[in-house]
Amino acid sequence: MKTYRLNEFKGGWFVGNFLPTIIDTKECEVAVKVYKKGDFDEAHYHKLADEITVVVYGKCSINGQIYGPGDIIWLERNDVSKFEALEDSANVIVKIPSVVGDKYVVESEVAAK
Repeated sequence: MKTYRLNEFKGGWFVGNFLPTIIDTKECEVAVKVYKKGDFDEAHYHKLADEITVVVYGKCSINGQIYGPGDIIWLERNDVSKFEALEDSANVIVKIPSVVGDKYVVESEVAAK
């Protein structure tokens, strides 16, 4: 048996095709993300990966809709996601597959055109 601490991994991501990781795989990415009220992610999308978010505790807004404990949000590839923590909260996030660099910030894409 091996043990780890979540803070040993970048941004809570502990499984996937990146370092550091517990399991190096291209099949998926897994993270536990802990947020303080007001934390946010820029609007973005993934061209190759689906992303599933499970709200463990707290409340958050994704694309203006409010989610709470037990809610599961499935963002399919190319769906835009804009996240904000409305309370201190934690989410489990799974991305399938694990593709390094598959995050496209909407504002950057618009500015480039």
